[in-house]
Amino acid sequence: MARLHFYAGVLVAPFLLVAAVTGLLYTFTPQLDAFVYDKELTVAHTSGTARPLAEQVDAARDSHPKGTLVAVRPGSGEETTQVDFALPELGERAHTVYVDPYTGKVTGQLTTWYGSTPLKTWLDDLHRNLHLGTTGRYYSEIAASWLWVLVLGGLVLWWRRQRRNRTARRLLLPDLAAKKGVRRTRSWHAVTGVWLSIGLLVLAATGLTWSRFAGAHFGEALDALRSGTPGVSTALPGASADEQGGHHHGGTDAHSTHGADPTSIDAVLEAARRDGLSGPVAIGVPQDATTAWTVSQNRNLWPVGRDSVAVDASNAKVIDRVDFADWPVLAKLTRWGINAHMGTLFGLVNQILLAVLAIGLTCMILWGYRMWWQRRPTRADRGALVGVPPARGAWRGIPYGALVPGVLAVVALGWALPLFGIPLAVFLAVDVLVGAVRGRRPATPVTGSGTAD
Repeated sequence: MARLHFYAGVLVAPFLLVAAVTGLLYTFTPQLDAFVYDKELTVAHTSGTARPLAEQVDAARDSHPKGTLVAVRPGSGEETTQVDFALPELGERAHTVYVDPYTGKVTGQLTTWYGSTPLKTWLDDLHRNLHLGTTGRYYSEIAASWLWVLVLGGLVLWWRRQRRNRTARRLLLPDLAAKKGVRRTRSWHAVTGVWLSIGLLVLAATGLTWSRFAGAHFGEALDALRSGTPGVSTALPGASADEQGGHHHGGTDAHSTHGADPTSIDAVLEAARRDGLSGPVAIGVPQDATTAWTVSQNRNLWPVGRDSVAVDASNAKVIDRVDFADWPVLAKLTRWGINAHMGTLFGLVNQILLAVLAIGLTCMILWGYRMWWQRRPTRADRGALVGVPPARGAWRGIPYGALVPGVLAVVALGWALPLFGIPLAVFLAVDVLVGAVRGRRPATPVTGSGTAD
């Protein structure tokens, strides 16, 4: 355990450090957006009655004639209405036009990603893939795949080290009696890890849910358990199977200019409101006559609002509904976890907690490297730049009854979390190779090797 924690800390810590710093930057994107995009996102006045939504969409279309209308997020209070247009050259992104809901005037235009501003998107990409695309996603998945291992391993090591005096004070408070040296550094490193352990484990778990490889396995597991995020049926009554199949399987160009009549949007929204959808919503605009409009709550703040309805615009009737209360438990946990990871579940409190976790993790990493340096041999004839790793071979003391299930569990974890399993296999292979090269030469005690406090 100690050897694995040591090597994982040395080799994985750079990935974790980058994730912590970039995550800290991303944490306060709501405040940054409010400062940078004040003109686009907010209005200076909130008096009067909002203009019809269709009129606001017309204003957006007049300002931006190109593209297909795909979504509208009605503004309220100080928030502007956001109108999304899809363009083939933008891919997953959209061209968003911001409209003052009270005057119908356009306040700005931005290229967005699922409603996120360019700044928020840039910081999100920095945290997720360092702007390196698919290749960059390996870094964040390695960090999430090993964070929980380091946290749990550190807790076990700290518990074992305090086996003679497992009092709350010794476990939860730093050893202030240690004035300097590795003992003091280790105390701060370990106690900080104890206090932050639950939050770091939550970050690791939620980060893995949308990672490339582990996230794909997680999605497959949710589908197998029928616990994925449910969605409303948008097939209109009376539409032929060929028409429905053509739409859902690519028969209709997603960027076609022949979409639904935008003048129906007010009736669609009113139908959703009558059906109980309150608060902020996003309206999905159908792209052909066989598909219903969708209206979905998009409240991320607790209590989360994610109810959705499908509306037939021809008669303004709700034809299907899915309530967040009826989501499978795992789907709810996934939604809550994502919101917590992004700092939106509990507002400013959530952001502060994430900042504390990021700063605390950064300090732990720096203390870890400091311990590595403090444990270096210091004798003139045996000096070294850094400390030596813990002795190998501790696994030989594990009973076979526990060793076999443990190996099987590690193999299963390595399959579920490939960027945990592959680095672990490489580490073990290198460690075995180094051990074989060195043979069975007896270890010579080294003064100042760091094993002492």
